[in-house]
Amino acid sequence: MTGLSKIAFLFPGQGAQTVGMGRLLVDASAAARDLYARAASVLGYDLLALCLEGPAEKLDSTVYSQPALFVTSLAAVEVLRERSPDVVSGCAAAAGLSLGEYTALVFAGAMSFDDGLKLVQLRGSAMQAAADAVSSGMVSILGMDREKIDKLCEDARAEGEVLQVANLLCPGNIVVSGHKSACARVAEMATAAGAMKTIPLSVAGAFHTPLMQPAVAQLREALASVAITSPRIPVVSNVDAGVHSDPNELRDLLVQQVVSPVRWEDSQRWLLAEGYAPFWEVGPGRVLRGLLKRIDRKAESDGVDC
Repeated sequence: MTGLSKIAFLFPGQGAQTVGMGRLLVDASAAARDLYARAASVLGYDLLALCLEGPAEKLDSTVYSQPALFVTSLAAVEVLRERSPDVVSGCAAAAGLSLGEYTALVFAGAMSFDDGLKLVQLRGSAMQAAADAVSSGMVSILGMDREKIDKLCEDARAEGEVLQVANLLCPGNIVVSGHKSACARVAEMATAAGAMKTIPLSVAGAFHTPLMQPAVAQLREALASVAITSPRIPVVSNVDAGVHSDPNELRDLLVQQVVSPVRWEDSQRWLLAEGYAPFWEVGPGRVLRGLLKRIDRKAESDGVDC
């Protein structure tokens, strides 16, 4: 790798978790094992055992899946650092999907591992509590553009209901989020209007909408007490697909992120336009590489088996 390398790391978000993740990492690396041990002392439970053995229902719950993905992705960085040190040292930008933005910021040196993990644990429990307070969900709509989906959300919302675009993942893959009744109606309406497919997501609630507002005060307070510094490499924000270095701006954006749509496609287009390549998906799964191919089929990508 030369000094001109413009590798970009992509860190996965909730939904990428699977029972058994982390096995290849801890088998390969003492540094990866150490991260899980540190996590256990911060969290107060054996995270590695949960990742390796489940049960799936527990690992899939927001409270546990967010810390599990955060730690597993950073453990994957350690394995990659040992196997391909040039790839890690050559990484010149990062982005993370929703929860993955915290992973990206820790990788970029903006906050410590312990602080990042405490924030992610709090974020997971605050989002779970907000989800438990109201019957809500998310639906993926495939094969439709943003304008049509915005109109469908408007038509599907009953008075007093929330229903809006939550994740702009790639062309033809948009997730909407809101009250469960509104989600059911929009899924039917989208199918009737010609959507390729609608998929109700198995998540706790309406993430990235105002229904997550109860989590905001708690998260803002926690972020205010954490030391945050300017990232050493650009980290693309989910909220505005821009790059920010001011610690207070980063805090504000992480708070906004919980109630704002995730502009993933825009963030990938920014990285592509700036000439970053190749992309590495660092963490469980292949979802982010799949989305990248839908945005630019020529984009080079690789990953770390977890």
